[in-house]
Formats: sequence, C-alpha cells, structure tokens
Amino acid sequence: MSEHTRVDEFLTSLLAICKPLESFEMPLLDAHGATLAADIYAGDRLVLREGTRIRSTQIGLAASIGRDHLPTRPHPRVVVLSAGPDLVEPGQALKNANDEYETNSWLLTTAVREVGAVGYRVHSIPDNQEQLQKVIEDQLVRADLIIISGERHDDSFDLITRTLSGLGEITTVDMAIEASGRHNFGTIGPDKTPVVTLPGDPIAAYISFELFVRPMIRTMLGASTIHRPSVKAKLEKPLTSPDGQRSYVRGILSEDGKSIAPLGKGDSSAQDEQTTLSDANAFISVPESLTSLETGAEVTVVVLERRYI
Repeated sequence: MSEHTRVDEFLTSLLAICKPLESFEMPLLDAHGATLAADIYAGDRLVLREGTRIRSTQIGLAASIGRDHLPTRPHPRVVVLSAGPDLVEPGQALKNANDEYETNSWLLTTAVREVGAVGYRVHSIPDNQEQLQKVIEDQLVRADLIIISGERHDDSFDLITRTLSGLGEITTVDMAIEASGRHNFGTIGPDKTPVVTLPGDPIAAYISFELFVRPMIRTMLGASTIHRPSVKAKLEKPLTSPDGQRSYVRGILSEDGKSIAPLGKGDSSAQDEQTTLSDANAFISVPESLTSLETGAEVTVVVLERRYI
C-alpha cells in the first residue's frame, strides 16, 4: 500500500477478504428481502436472475410458478461497536470537555440494516485494550463482519489497532480522502472474520461506510451490483476541495437528476455539520486533482437516496 491509499486500491483489498455467504433454501415468505442465490426457470424460460434482491413482486412470481422455497444467501451478521474512553451513551450527561456522545454505532448499525444485513450494536463502550479484546472475542461467534470506530479526535485509533493486531492479521492505511484519516482492515479470530475500522468522526465514518463497507456487505449477499448508482449533474453553486485528496461533498440532487446543490457554502468547513449528512441525498465526488469547481460544472454524483420517488 502507498502512503496515501486510493479509494479503488482500498476497496480491492477489502473485497479480497469477503465472499458471498453459503446459500440455502428458504421458505417463500422468509425469503423476502434476501438475495437470490441461483437463476430460477419456468420451464426453459429464465424468470428470476441470480443476485436479485427478493421483493414482493419476486415472491409473487415465484408463487405463480409453484415455488414454495427459493435458494437464497443469508443476511450477513454485522457487529458494530465503538471504543474510546471519552465516549458517552446518548441519554447520559457529558461530564467534561473531552466527552462526546457515542454516535457512530447508532449510525452504522442502522446503515448496515438498510443494506440488507443483520446489524448488531454492541451496547458497551470499552475504553481499554483488555475490555475491547473481550468484547471482540465475545462477538466473533455471531459475526460475519465486524465494524469498529473510535472517537472524533482519533486518540482511540491506537487502542483499536493494538487490540486487533493481537487477534489476527491487520493492515493500516491512510486514505487519500478529505478528513478521513487512517483505517484498519484484516481478518481476526479462528474463522478469519473480516474486520474494518472506520474514522471516529461520524461524517467521515459514514462516507467510508458507503464507499467500502456497503460493497463488502453487498458482496457477502451475492448481490448483482455492489455500488451505489452514479450520475452526471451540473453544480448549482461553486464548491472548493483540498488539493491532493478526494472529497465527497454532501448535496441535494434535483428531482430530475440534472443538477445538484452542495450543502452549506460549498467549502469543507461548511460540511462539518452533521446536519449536512442528514439532509443529503447524494455525494458529489471531487477528484484529487481539483481544488475548485464553478457553477454549471459537470460533476459525478453518487446517489444515496431518491426521496421524491
């Protein structure tokens, strides 16, 4: 790995440590929401294609040709936990200036479920290596993938790295993404369970989840596509980006998909607020070589959600 790892390089490494889960026959109603593990034929005619997400219309079609079971891949079991001495559960009081509410496990567990996996949130927040190792070892029995994040100021990264290194083969990379920082990945435990660590900052953690963890889960599901759709759109106002780093600027894609408005003022400081993540339905992908884009410039947009449909 290079000193600053590119998005495509890191994703390739992550996909190499995960694979589609073993398929099994599932009763028709229980198969709803799962991924089809084999092509389905009605006589000689292909009616359902492997890798398809099984929705109500696919259930109805299967029933209409006499199928009461479907070959599916199980929903991956993804364990999400946060670690760090300054993290405080929501609902409790912050006791000093360094304390921060634990946000990432709530954000990431629900994001995992939205992809189609079973998300388990670990309720305890370990703040030392012994506690963290025990929590991870306890979770290995039910995990197909483990996601760990720390604190915003990143002091917990070394704690997480030390602990994981004692449990398996771990690699650390420094991503060439704005405000992203270091990530760990590898396999741990007797079954070589994949593990990924994400940044402590919730916005950076979610961007990394979309870029890296979502494709991992989609791969484990055996899905036919693993990436979010992307489109070309024109900027409704200018934006800036740091030199030498790829940026994913939160924005609102228009209903016709032809233009996008960066949230805030269009610069990185305005993007720090978590409200921009809550409001956004798309990311504007700004390459490492560009530091500014003017109104009307054509950009690549990663579509997160089409709320108007």
